[in-house]
Amino acid sequence: MKNLFSFLSDLKNNNNKEWFDANRGSYEQSKKTMETLVQQIIEKISQFDSSVSGTEARKAVFRINRDVRFSNNKEPYKTNMGGFIVPGGKNSGKAGYYLHIEPGACFLAGGVYCPEATVLKKVREEIIYNTSAFKQIIDNKSFIDVFGEIQGEKLKRPPKGFPENFSDMELLKYKSYTVVHQISDSKLQEDGFVDFATDVFKEMKPFNQFINSGIDHS
Repeated sequence: MKNLFSFLSDLKNNNNKEWFDANRGSYEQSKKTMETLVQQIIEKISQFDSSVSGTEARKAVFRINRDVRFSNNKEPYKTNMGGFIVPGGKNSGKAGYYLHIEPGACFLAGGVYCPEATVLKKVREEIIYNTSAFKQIIDNKSFIDVFGEIQGEKLKRPPKGFPENFSDMELLKYKSYTVVHQISDSKLQEDGFVDFATDVFKEMKPFNQFINSGIDHS
């Protein structure tokens, strides 16, 4: 794991193609370390969430190249590595389990981040139809202890097409439905990290399941 942190730290100070090409061996080794870790977590999650069974780490880990076409930041590479364990693959649009490794900014997260309008509408509808079930999940003490509250930007006004007199309108204003658990660099490098991450993701399962039940609703 130390090789991964070392590579990402060096990349942050040398974010250019020439340096990356000269250190491609270190990148490949770091990528392998990341995929091994993600595969171990997949196998653990599959024991309590069969929807991700069969997920391959190499398909769950995001590519390190940045899309700079529409960005003012033209640095070619991400300075982090992320893995998204989710039913149907990381481009399915569904809620899943995310691991983010970045020196000084590591975290575990889940849910759906900036989903497409049709998906966001389905999630909001599910919250209206099953408000008490959703509140039971996010108001649970153990859930709050691990994640706090839902993260992300919110609309200032009620979303269009939804009743403005809905009693829990604040729950519909989110643009993303995500939860986050920050972790230290040292925590991630501990021998028991896979089990720790598994416990965090297990606490997240009902939240993801609720969101995906809305997305799957026809």
